[in-house]
Amino acid sequence: VSQQCFMAWSRGQNLSLQGPFILLGFPGPHSLHVGLFLLFLVMYVLTVAGNLAIISLIGAHRRLQTPMYFFLCNLSFLEIWFTTACVPKTLATFASQNGAISLAGCAAQMYFVFSLGCTEYFLLAAMAYDCYLAICLPLRYGGIMTPALAVRLALGSWLCGFSAITVPATLITRLSFCGSRVINHFFCDIAPWIVLSCTDTRVVELTSFGIAFCVILGSCGVTLVSYAYIIVTIVRIPSTQGRHRAFSTCSSHLTVVLIWYGSTIFLHVRTSVESSLDLTKAFTVLNTIVTPVLNPFIYTLRNKDVKEALCRTVKGR
Repeated sequence: VSQQCFMAWSRGQNLSLQGPFILLGFPGPHSLHVGLFLLFLVMYVLTVAGNLAIISLIGAHRRLQTPMYFFLCNLSFLEIWFTTACVPKTLATFASQNGAISLAGCAAQMYFVFSLGCTEYFLLAAMAYDCYLAICLPLRYGGIMTPALAVRLALGSWLCGFSAITVPATLITRLSFCGSRVINHFFCDIAPWIVLSCTDTRVVELTSFGIAFCVILGSCGVTLVSYAYIIVTIVRIPSTQGRHRAFSTCSSHLTVVLIWYGSTIFLHVRTSVESSLDLTKAFTVLNTIVTPVLNPFIYTLRNKDVKEALCRTVKGR
């Protein structure tokens, strides 16, 4: 697509319904695109390598083959695909200066990004429940959190995550787009896509808002209740060493939860999609690029068992 065509798109010229969408990305000089390309590429490689390392460590060490680390494996696997759903296309856009994407491609990208995002909410809630059992009910932990229950919780998280986004995704694909087809984002996000529609989007907006609200509120409720019990239990432990040991069990998960919820609540719980799209882009970078690359480092640096397994692997023992 030539530069002249791109400028025509960006000015909102009418296009046929069969034409591609254009991902605007980050407008700016060529030097900015080169810098962002290198930054996104490094972050993507670190995300994939770091999360693959976590999965490999857990698979190679029997001590780590517990429900807690089974959930961590699921989280690492999810982060790899969550980032892969949007970053490679962004890198291709930076490299080719062509952000064209088909309607089917845009719908598929949106579905997978948001399905994986919803799955992460449910998975973090399941991990919070696991932490609650480990700290508050340590003597009953093995009897309650059996391998079978861990598998059911993980599978339920994946199924609920991919089911939750089905209705809004179906509604969005039925919208008509008869004006500008420039998506003010670096991937096919729901908000900037809805703005382009020339039909009534209130049903889509309310449905997306309602599902986001239910997913966030439900998973956040489980997480908050779990940590309320955890905090009360830790405070009641008489020894400082015991409190430190109990807190270290869940500190990595708590750090990930705070980063994830802090960056995504703004993105999904809002009633209007026509404002703050540029601010939304900035928060989405934190959510889709920065958070997945931080998780392996958080679990490696703040988790004693993972650090010991990593040291044994490096030393060849």
